[in-house]
Amino acid sequence: MRRMRARGTGAPVALALPALLAIAFLLLPLLGILVRTPWGDLGTHLTTPGVVEALRLSLLVSFWALGLSLVLGVPLAWLLARVRFPGRTLVRALVLLPMVLPPTVGGVALLLGFGRRGLLGPWLEGSFGITLPFHTSGAVIAATFVAMPFLIISLEGTLAGMRPAYEETAASLGASPVRVFLTVTLPMVAPGLAAGAALTWARALGEFGATITFAGNLPGTTQTLPLQVYLLLQDSPEAATSVSLLLLAIAMGVLIALRGRWTGVTADRVPGRASSLPDDTDAPSAPSGSAGPDDTALTPGTSPAPAEHWPLHAEVTGFNQLVLDAEPGTTIAVVGPNGAGKTTLLRALLGLTPRAHAALRLGDRDVTALPPHRRGVAWVPQDGALFPHLTALANTAYGLRAHGVPRAEARRSAGEWLDRLGVGQLAHRKPHQLSGGQAQRVALARALAARPRLLLLDEPLAALDQTTRARVRHTLRGHLDGFGGVCLIVTHDPVEAVSLADRVLVLDDGRVLQDAPPAEVTRNPRSPWVARMLGRNAWAGRSGPAGFELAAGGRLIVAEPPAEGAAALAIIAPEAVSVHRERPAGSPRNVWRGTVREITALGSRLRVLITSDEAPDLVAEITPQSAAELGLADGVSVWTSVKATEVTLVAL
Repeated sequence: MRRMRARGTGAPVALALPALLAIAFLLLPLLGILVRTPWGDLGTHLTTPGVVEALRLSLLVSFWALGLSLVLGVPLAWLLARVRFPGRTLVRALVLLPMVLPPTVGGVALLLGFGRRGLLGPWLEGSFGITLPFHTSGAVIAATFVAMPFLIISLEGTLAGMRPAYEETAASLGASPVRVFLTVTLPMVAPGLAAGAALTWARALGEFGATITFAGNLPGTTQTLPLQVYLLLQDSPEAATSVSLLLLAIAMGVLIALRGRWTGVTADRVPGRASSLPDDTDAPSAPSGSAGPDDTALTPGTSPAPAEHWPLHAEVTGFNQLVLDAEPGTTIAVVGPNGAGKTTLLRALLGLTPRAHAALRLGDRDVTALPPHRRGVAWVPQDGALFPHLTALANTAYGLRAHGVPRAEARRSAGEWLDRLGVGQLAHRKPHQLSGGQAQRVALARALAARPRLLLLDEPLAALDQTTRARVRHTLRGHLDGFGGVCLIVTHDPVEAVSLADRVLVLDDGRVLQDAPPAEVTRNPRSPWVARMLGRNAWAGRSGPAGFELAAGGRLIVAEPPAEGAAALAIIAPEAVSVHRERPAGSPRNVWRGTVREITALGSRLRVLITSDEAPDLVAEITPQSAAELGLADGVSVWTSVKATEVTLVAL
């Protein structure tokens, strides 16, 4: 059956017609108010003493209801969005109940709960002399009961869209949960909070059923504007229409002001122009006289060594199973494939994940039972998690301020760290005005400025271009040389692992495969992933009667085979692989036929990926001249050879 479409909208007619009817159904009553409003008498109707008094009372009740909703609803929204607890689904259903409950039934429920003969009413009256029914406070309670869910649902949705990394990072910088909530969470969810507050106020302003049932209809005490409309309908329908128009205008004004924000906004979205700096290579250079990355590496003269030293001892259980000991000043590079448990290890040391638990001692202090903000552990997540509502300078000073450092001193120290990382000229920019590389450097400065005892860096230089990465690496190395604690760096860059780290910790599936100095890991990698990261070919296998049998299929001849049955990793340097167009003659013991699948440039040489039915994928490194002489291109058939003496076996 051919599908018909409405002209201009591209929507099927079968859907467009009911949609238009729905719009008409919703619009017609509003048009009725506009058409039937006695515009000539509008001013007279709206300025009568009864209407003015009802409007005053409505505003009083609605603002009190909004205040009460903020005090009670904001913490509840945070609890629903951030904390897993038994009965959370039931609590959320309880929040939604007033939105679907008939207002008069809500009023009856309030009477039975807070009325003079209700569950709480006699105690309130006997202990405090408070009687809620037929009192203005009763109208406030009724309006809060039906309106607060709008605030909670709106704010919970916004909180759910806010990545916890911001709050976790703030905690790692030393901010208490209350400080995190006030200085990070609330500012970031402000649009959703404002939207929820506006809807709550508008709903409280228009409340009728629960108010008249629970608080009554007493002029000047509980007779709000909706109740005034109800009375005017009996005696003066035209005046009731005029007052209804006023309430309609207020409601429409609220919705227009929100411009759709009540549907929820992602807390990570921050208004402002997009950065004009697409990557770090376009970053403006520091002004003349400013410190640049080349001349700002920390030295004993500019950053005195700390008076305290904090060795690390950690016993990690759960997904990660390892014991970690390190002396002060040690930098450990944590490497491994995706899912190996690298980030989980960092989060366990921070106390932020249930997947793994770390019994952690820093110096002579056991911090296992302490919350994240009191551990003295600073963390830089993969994306930096800069607080979008703060400038680069305020971001960097955040940890110092959380530790009680005076504002002026904190900002001065933060400015120095930004200068050291080469972004001092960007101190007054917001994160959305920074390129990815600049933001990463600010995040690094923020962590270093917090003076941690343990520094955790999750791929801190990944967003930087090669030139800037080398400079920031030099600055970071200068700081780590005088750092009195331990630093763990998660990285996929072999240059970072070798140049920054004193030890390389290789993880796979949460377990330690290797923990050794970089030189040892480079010479004898015990993980295929690490070998490939270092640019080597790595084939796992086991020694057999006919040679070294590869796990992926095929056989390899080695100069010094291990004992039969022993498992090992065969390491072949790319430069040890010879590429030929014809089958080679002579001494090579390992010869395979294959096909060129990819050619990439690596400095002044080319890396050639060759696949074969006789052996695993093999990477060869040759000169451009050799590639031209061989006529190499994707899909070209070639022969590869490796001498037995060029194969290194690492026992597994």
